Amino acid sequence: MAELDAMLAAAKSGASVARLPDDADTPNDAAADAPPPRSYAPEEQRCGLIAIVGKPNVGKSTLMNALVGQKISITSRKAQTTRHRITGIRTQAETQFVFVDTPGFQTKHSTALNKSLNKTVMGAIGDVDLILFVVEAGSFTLADAKVLSLFKPGIPTLLIANKLDRVHRRGEIAPWLRDMQQRHAFTEFVPMSAKKRDDIQRLLGICAPYLPQQPWFYGADELTDRSEKFLASETVREKLFRFTGDELPYTSTVVIDKFEEEPSAQHGRFMRIAATIVVERDGHKAMVIGAGGERLKMISTEARQELEKLLGAKVFLEVWVKVRSGWADDAARVKSFGYE
Repeated sequence: MAELDAMLAAAKSGASVARLPDDADTPNDAAADAPPPRSYAPEEQRCGLIAIVGKPNVGKSTLMNALVGQKISITSRKAQTTRHRITGIRTQAETQFVFVDTPGFQTKHSTALNKSLNKTVMGAIGDVDLILFVVEAGSFTLADAKVLSLFKPGIPTLLIANKLDRVHRRGEIAPWLRDMQQRHAFTEFVPMSAKKRDDIQRLLGICAPYLPQQPWFYGADELTDRSEKFLASETVREKLFRFTGDELPYTSTVVIDKFEEEPSAQHGRFMRIAATIVVERDGHKAMVIGAGGERLKMISTEARQELEKLLGAKVFLEVWVKVRSGWADDAARVKSFGYE
């Protein structure tokens, strides 16, 4: 660790601080995360908005879920998975962190859908207390540069060098950090891996001082401001991309047609959900359904199982597939499907 500290000290300039986690990672131990719960008066509380931004498929949603401590934003190896501004909430001791997961900024395809996604990104980064700019450790691409150019002066920005575990030679990090400092006046550099619990706790500790002292925006036990209906559509969409991989264009989406809770003496809580997967071509529809309907069945089954855990209910889920040609380039239809 002393060698790493020396390398990072050489990369410092001005007030920027480079922080690198230890190589060792401690076991998952929820009891070690925070002091015993207690009540905090409004004047003791700290709360603020933190935007998580970066190019598509850089790990923003994985980071969001890790920071919140529960899955609320879908993840996929497929780029451009996140489509909405999703708020995740983590309350720890006197501090409430309100994270905003944004779509990856789109530099290609000027469709109505991509314009909507970029509008969401721009709206998020202009009204927050802190920005987490997520990049892959040791890498900086033209897509990263495009996102970086959007930042407004005056908002503290942390460089989150994610996927540190993939960098085999730590000596490569120091020169990369020096280069990044020349690109933007980052308040701090935080190399890390979103999969390591210690790194997440370290990041929460770094973020806390940037949030203003003010009453919490949400209850201490709330995790997101999104509705269960929204989470249902995102869950189905995640499974859709999981089972179709790169075969299906990212423009496919999911619409919830029915979301009803019914009384059930046997199951306690029972949810009846109907969802429609919207694709642009007949060939895409056949791809989603699969031979003998097997792929659609797998999508539905995995989505139902995850929703039962998420909602704490028995779920009856019906999933249909419909073709809506050109919907992603139709502004009115994009809006009707729930995009801003």
